[in-house]
Amino acid sequence: MGPKPKGPQTGELFRQPLAELINGRHPLVKLAELIDWSVFEREWAPLFPSGRGRPATPPRLVAGLLYLQHTFACSDEALIWTWVENPYWQHFCGETYFQHEPPIDPSSLSRWRKRIGEAGVEWLLTATIEAARKAQVIKAASLEKVIVDTTVMEKAIAYPTDSRLLERGRQHLVKLAGRLGIKLRQNYNRQAPRLAGQVGRYAHAKQYKRMRATLKKLRTLVGRVWRDIDRQRTGVAPEQAAKVESILARVRRLLDQKPKDKNKLYSLHAPEVECIAKGKARQPYEFGVKVTVATTHREGLVVGMRSLPGNPFDGHTLAEALEQVEILTEKKPKAVFVDKGYQGAQVPGREVWRSGMRRGVTCRLKRDIRRRSAIEPMIGHMKNEGLLRRNWLRGSLGDALHAVLCGAGHNLRMILRKLWLLRARILALLEALSVFPAASRNSPALTGIAA
Repeated sequence: MGPKPKGPQTGELFRQPLAELINGRHPLVKLAELIDWSVFEREWAPLFPSGRGRPATPPRLVAGLLYLQHTFACSDEALIWTWVENPYWQHFCGETYFQHEPPIDPSSLSRWRKRIGEAGVEWLLTATIEAARKAQVIKAASLEKVIVDTTVMEKAIAYPTDSRLLERGRQHLVKLAGRLGIKLRQNYNRQAPRLAGQVGRYAHAKQYKRMRATLKKLRTLVGRVWRDIDRQRTGVAPEQAAKVESILARVRRLLDQKPKDKNKLYSLHAPEVECIAKGKARQPYEFGVKVTVATTHREGLVVGMRSLPGNPFDGHTLAEALEQVEILTEKKPKAVFVDKGYQGAQVPGREVWRSGMRRGVTCRLKRDIRRRSAIEPMIGHMKNEGLLRRNWLRGSLGDALHAVLCGAGHNLRMILRKLWLLRARILALLEALSVFPAASRNSPALTGIAA
C-alpha cells in the first residue's frame, strides 16, 4: 500500500511544532530546504503496486534516514535511537512535532533498501548533486571536468585463511545436519578446531610441510561430513531443498578449490567477495568489490559511483562510469582525468587525460592533470568519515546500494561543511564589527544567527 498521509494526528493539536523548538538557521535545517523531497515521492511511487494493507512509511522519512546514516556513519540501530534523541534529525526527515518513539524498526531499513533497488538510491545521489548546486558548492561549469578512479569496498568478512574457511564449512554442515535431523557418523567437534589452530601455528613457525599435511587432514574430515550429509539428504522437505543445496555447493566448492585458482571462495556467507590487489604495501590484498568513483575536478563532489563485480580492468569501466555521470547530472563531461591504471582507455566524444602524459599537453592542462590526485583524499574521507571502508549489506545488490549511498553521504558532508563555515564567517564578521564581544561568541543568544 502507498505511504501514510501527512496530517495532524490525535493529541498533536495542542503541541508546540518542532520548527519552534529548534534553530531555524542550523545547517541541517538549511540542508533540508535545499533537497527536493518531492522527487522521492514521485520516483518511488511505482514501488507501491497494491492499494490494500497497512500504509507504508513516508518516502521522505526513509530518504532522510538513509541520508543521515551515511552522512554521520551510523548503523541501523544507532541511527534510529539517535533519531529519537535529536530534534534536528527529526526535522530533517519531515516530522512536524517531536517524536518520543522510534519511527520504524531498524530491520525496516533493510527491506526498504531492497524495495528501492539500485535505481532508487541513484535518485538519492542525484538529489544531493542538485542540493550542492543550490548551495553553490559547485558551479555549472564544474561538471565539464571530472576525475574518475577506482577503489576497493571491503566486505565485512574475516581474513580468509584455508584452515578458517574449512572449519567454518564444517560448522555450517554440522548445524545443517541438526536442523534436518540427520545423524552424523562423527561431527569432529573436538578434532577439527584443534587441527585448524595447529595449521596457524605451523605457518607462524614456517614449518610449511607440517602445515600442508595438517591442512590436508582437516580437508579430509570436512569432506567426510559433507559426504555423510549428501548421502542422507534424500528426504529433505521441498521448502528446505534450495538452502541445503546452496550450503552443500559452497562447501563442495571450498573443498575443490586449489591455491592458485582464480575464482576462489573467500567467505561462506558472502560468496560474491573477490580478492583484489591494488599494489598497496600496507595491504597487498583486499577482499570485497571494486568501486568506480567520479568526482568534479575542482571541488571533489561525487557525481557518479557504482560497484563493479568481477574485478574488471579499470580501462574497461571508464565508459560505464561516464554514462552514469551523464545520467545523474544531465550534463556530458568534456574532459576526464584518470591515473595510469586506465592505460589505453578511450571514450568517444570525451578527452581522456592520463597521469604522466607529456605529448600535446599545455601548462594549464598539466596543472589539471596533476590535480587528478585530488580524488584520493575524497575516497579517504568516504572510508574514514563515511561507511565505504566496510560493507555490511548482503549480496551483490548490497554492494551496489552501499556504494551509491556512500557517495550521497560524502556530498551531504561537503554541503554541511560549507553551511557551517558560512555561519562561522558571519559570526566572525559580527565580532569584528563589535556587534558581539568575543567572550559571548559561543553564548546561547548567538545560536539563532547564521547565513
